Amino acid sequence: MHNDCDVLVLGGAGVDTIVYVPELPLPFKDSYMVPAIEMRAGQTGDNVALGLRALGLRTSHIDVLGGDREGELVRALHEAHGVPLLAVPTAAGTKRAVNLVDPAGRRLSLYDFSRGGDADRLPAEMVAAHAATARLVHVSITHPCQHAVGHLVDSAIISTDLHNWDGENPYHEAFAYRADVVFLSATALTDCPATLRRIIDKGRAQIVIATAGAEGGYALVRGEDDVRTFDATPPAAPVVDSNGAGDAFVSGFLFGHLAGEPVDTCLQYGAIAGAHACTVPSTRIDPIDRSTLLARTASPAERVGPPA
Repeated sequence: MHNDCDVLVLGGAGVDTIVYVPELPLPFKDSYMVPAIEMRAGQTGDNVALGLRALGLRTSHIDVLGGDREGELVRALHEAHGVPLLAVPTAAGTKRAVNLVDPAGRRLSLYDFSRGGDADRLPAEMVAAHAATARLVHVSITHPCQHAVGHLVDSAIISTDLHNWDGENPYHEAFAYRADVVFLSATALTDCPATLRRIIDKGRAQIVIATAGAEGGYALVRGEDDVRTFDATPPAAPVVDSNGAGDAFVSGFLFGHLAGEPVDTCLQYGAIAGAHACTVPSTRIDPIDRSTLLARTASPAERVGPPA
């Protein structure tokens, strides 16, 4: 591990099995003939870590990993992309999932919740030591991190992604109210603006961003009364897979945030990175790099709409 880094990512390492299906939802029948089924490393924490590294930030990653084939795939992925990985052994095995992907690029994920759980821990001393040398700590919402988030030093910015939180599940609140930058999907929210305001009011967040896929998304900045809206960015190539788009958005936004860019520019970076991810098949790891991101950046005014 580096003695210091720009971003420390906690949790979210694992392996996905990718299955391309003819449609979603998939009607029941005895069998389907599908293209090659492939297993590859790269879940949410991996994607954010590799995405930030591709944008030129010094990035390190800590998570629990099993002594299994899947764990070796995760280690090899990080080595190939130059991201230091500190793996804490777990007897439960490396986290894994099955992703069903339809021709439009929509994804349905099946997570193996037996892999890891409340018994797994990231050593408090390890987390504190590495967080103390990072400018930002991005915390995944996987189980080991619910215990680690309380050991983070206040000198670092903390970010987290609540994914498809419904705004009610209490498990996510420890992450939502402890982070300075909060991401989530608007998909499961019944009242998106109210949820964003509650995160601001109850926690320490300076900004909360809810992504809404092709519809763009919403952002609320502490001290502002109105929720901003922002547009999605048209992909530069055909959409083949939405897997990893949210993680790419996080990487793009945090890249701008650490560079001191205005919120609108950070949102644009996130949208461009997310759009790029939709053009990459799930079987590949190919995050957008810094030069491509900056080349695709237009005036923020072209991407950000009026307050909702």
